[in-house]
Amino acid sequence: MSRFELLAFDADDTLWQNERLYLEAQAKFAGLLARYHSPERIRERLYRAETRNLEHFGYGVKAFALSMIETAVELTEGRISGQDLQTLVDLARGMLHVRVELLEGVLETLDLLKKRFSLMLLTKGDLFEQENKIARSGLAGCFRYIEIVSQKTAPVYQSLLERYSVSPGRFLMVGNSLRSDILPVLEIGGHAVYIPHELTWQHEHADPPPAGQSGYYQLAHVGLLPALLEQMETG
Repeated sequence: MSRFELLAFDADDTLWQNERLYLEAQAKFAGLLARYHSPERIRERLYRAETRNLEHFGYGVKAFALSMIETAVELTEGRISGQDLQTLVDLARGMLHVRVELLEGVLETLDLLKKRFSLMLLTKGDLFEQENKIARSGLAGCFRYIEIVSQKTAPVYQSLLERYSVSPGRFLMVGNSLRSDILPVLEIGGHAVYIPHELTWQHEHADPPPAGQSGYYQLAHVGLLPALLEQMETG
């Protein structure tokens, strides 16, 4: 019997590129407001708006668009034109239809692991947006279960595992966010594999677990996951 009853994968910047789109959009946003403020001030105020609005709008492109609009109104003291606001709406709309770019090794790794484990895609964000990306990614068939949640906290993970009747000790989460994918899972006694992405959003940053933390692993890329699991399975 396998050591793990359920393997879960984060989606954005674990399976496919995501943060790159936001950085490109932020650069265009800063260019639109360049006559009012420096790029540094614009990015700082936008980030403050994004984090402030998380409890109201959650995660995703639509929440990002509302934060851009709010920041633009604030930084221009209400002088931004309707045409520029339309530009921001069009920018966000374009982000929702960009081709989903899988990270290297993802498809091969999932094809291999789905033969041995029950796989779950576990992502947070806007339901419509995430469902759309999953469908366009072509990866839906790799997963036995798909869950989209608004937050990834220890209670959310605990509740999810109770619903699937899986004990934390037989659950493993794979992701690029220490804050969302790793630390909450370790908190409830699960296992977590951290695969850093060079462009992880600063809100998802956190201090890594201490050296020797039980259940915690770090890999350079997803292609190394099957070998790690083989090692864990054989003890």
